[in-house]
Amino acid sequence: MRVFLEQTRKTADAGYKHVGLSASTEKAELYASQVELRQDITDLLSARRALRRARRNRKTRYRAPRFDNRIRTKCEGWLAPSVENRINAYLSRIEAVLRLLPITKITVETASFDTQLLKSPDIAGEEYQKGEQLGFWNVREYVLFRDGHVCQHCHGRSKDPVLNVHHLESRRTGGDSPDNLLTLCETCHKALHRGEITLKTKRGQSFRAQAFMGIMRWVVLDRLKASHPKLEVQNTYGYRTKHARISNGIAKSHCADAFCIAGNLGAERLGELFFQKQTRRNNRQIHKLSILKCGIRKRNQAPFEAKGFRLFDKVARKGEEGFIFGRRSSRT
Repeated sequence: MRVFLEQTRKTADAGYKHVGLSASTEKAELYASQVELRQDITDLLSARRALRRARRNRKTRYRAPRFDNRIRTKCEGWLAPSVENRINAYLSRIEAVLRLLPITKITVETASFDTQLLKSPDIAGEEYQKGEQLGFWNVREYVLFRDGHVCQHCHGRSKDPVLNVHHLESRRTGGDSPDNLLTLCETCHKALHRGEITLKTKRGQSFRAQAFMGIMRWVVLDRLKASHPKLEVQNTYGYRTKHARISNGIAKSHCADAFCIAGNLGAERLGELFFQKQTRRNNRQIHKLSILKCGIRKRNQAPFEAKGFRLFDKVARKGEEGFIFGRRSSRT
């Protein structure tokens, strides 16, 4: 049995929202898992930033600015928290499998994306050096020029000469990309925020996932090689996985891709998979934001255990199964 397990290969299909894991030998697949990653990091950090700025504006309005006091200027190799969270999730799931099985080889599927080619399929040569904003001072000037300096809702019928650049998706999640910006006159812009009108225009294609995959592809490999120097760590690409999956008639899934990455296509596959969902561990916000009568602010932190149950416990009630997503110590 020991010799059989020594040939175990661990593979990972790393994605933006899901991760597929598979550990197999030449004869059988020993482990299959699919992990759903968190998607709320950006929203939580943006909300924390808004609260921090409001608090400092109230408490320390005249404090001197500290523009140079940033962690990214102190630490080499700094990554955004949303990227760092996903990379740590990859590594923690791989470490969990390494504690269960004597893995000898780790293969990670990585991908590289040409975002300019995705935007313009006919781009080639020197056109890569001439982006869409070439010759413009900033994004605002480019968006106004792109929209012809005309309101994209009323098309000039309001006769308002003042033009604004509106974010179709919130700036804290959508950013300042030109695909997320639209020209509106002052009248339509104020009416939109009052809820009097609605826009039919949707934001353009977002390349957030592609940018993330381009960042993490080498970081995950380098960290795995540094933490496990005795193991063979290598990467592969999606087109190889797709060819192996189609050639063997395997249905598309994250676990199936991870199984194909291992190369043991003749191994007997597991009929089940271990589904995992990454959730928030802690919430350090002490009080809720809403202020009740008499200036009372309710506590935001619920007790760790209520009525013998904890958060995300699987329970059965009246013949149905579910998970606990909230808890309270009174009024059951």
